[in-house]
This record gives sequence, C-alpha cells and structure tokens, in this order.
Amino acid sequence: MKISIRHRYIKKIPVLEVVSEEAKNSTLPLVIYYHGWQSAKELSLTQARKLAKKGIRVILPDAMNHGERKTGPISPIPSVTFWSSIQYNIIEFAQLVRHFEKQELIEDGKIGVGGVSMGGITTCALLTQHPEIQTAACMMGTPAPQRYIERVMERSAEMDFFVPNDLPLLLSWVANYDLSKVPEKLAQRPVLFWHGTQDPKIPYEDMANFYQMIEGKPYAENSMFMTGESEGHLVKGAMMDVVAEFFEKELVK
Repeated sequence: MKISIRHRYIKKIPVLEVVSEEAKNSTLPLVIYYHGWQSAKELSLTQARKLAKKGIRVILPDAMNHGERKTGPISPIPSVTFWSSIQYNIIEFAQLVRHFEKQELIEDGKIGVGGVSMGGITTCALLTQHPEIQTAACMMGTPAPQRYIERVMERSAEMDFFVPNDLPLLLSWVANYDLSKVPEKLAQRPVLFWHGTQDPKIPYEDMANFYQMIEGKPYAENSMFMTGESEGHLVKGAMMDVVAEFFEKELVK
C-alpha cells in the first residue's frame, strides 16, 4: 500500500495529511494525532503511517510554538509555553474537524484523537468537551492536568526556579479540561491509555490512580489501561502497532 504524505495548511495551521494514496479523496475515518513537547509533526509519522495502512485519514498538526510555528525561545517561566501550546491545540481542534466535514471526507462521523506526552494531555482535555470524538488514545499523557501543574510548582520551588504565585490563576482554564474531575465524560467511548512505569517526565502514578478510580464504572466500560513495565518516556514501535489496531477496531471495522 502506497501512503500519501501531504504537507498543507488548514486555516494557517501547518499539518501533514497521511492517507493511503488510493483513498486520499475518499470518505474515511479521521484521526487527529498530536505530537509531544518540543517535538514536531514529522516525528509522529511512523505512528501515522501505521494508522493510514488501516484505512484512516490521519492529520498531524504542528502545535503552536513547535515545528513550523516555533517563533523563538520558550518562556523562562516553567510550564507557560507548554500550556499555551496545549490551549492552542484545543482551540484549533474544531477548526480541523470542520474543514474535513465541509469537504465531506469524514465517514459517518468517525472521529478519533490521539497523542503522545503533551499530545496525550491534549487528547484527555478534548474528551471533556467534545462528545463528537468517538475514540481516543492517550500515550504517556495525563488525565489530571491540574495535578501536573501542582507538580511543576512543587518542583520549581525545590529547584529555585521562579514561578509566579498566580500561575494557577493564569492557567485557570485548565480546570475546565481536567478529565480526572469529570471522568463520566468518557461516556462509554473506547479510550486507550498507556504509560511507562519509569516515565521521568509525566508520572505513571497519576495515570494509574485515574484508572483505578474509573475501573468498573459504567462510563469507563470501554476504556483500557496498558502499563509499560520499566518503560520510560517513549512509545516504541510495538506499542504503535497496538494503537493502530485499536483505532482500526473502533473506527474502521
């Protein structure tokens, strides 16, 4: 199967559209897949190709402050550029979906979202406000972003990095996108969570605690948590295959 990788701009958002060559003008399930912190859309191409081979149209956007949208150094204040990038992802999600809806290229409303690290946080945030998302995969992200902000502040104090006292207020919008506070928003949708036990950047325990809280609840009956024993902050090829098979099962078949 030949895979088409098309660089384009959708309302000035730089994206890569990854889809099988023979089906690039066909109506297909759509998956928007978000990259991680200080990464770029091109680094998600391996995952995108695996998804495209399953009969999915994959859109890889550059987050604000990343890739083609990198305009300068990140803020010296920890976490500010990070959360700004996530906020733009969330804002622009509906714009990307609308583009393909207007082109009538989304098959039966089949919309999926996924991402790694910062992209996984974006994915969980989107699930709180977008019931049109049918399925999702959060890879080494966190569904508890407010707790993550608390961790950043705690660590910054320990390392004597300056953080304004009103940082939680400046990031108060995050509360509306904290899946751990409204887990019922999973709404029985199939969601795959994966996290490595030795992740040094986003703690495994936050994901594990979240899943322990939702396990057995009716709204989470189609959620699945996979643990990467002794894995760090990296999604390997075998796990990318699992993600592709998951989206194939939930969106294509």
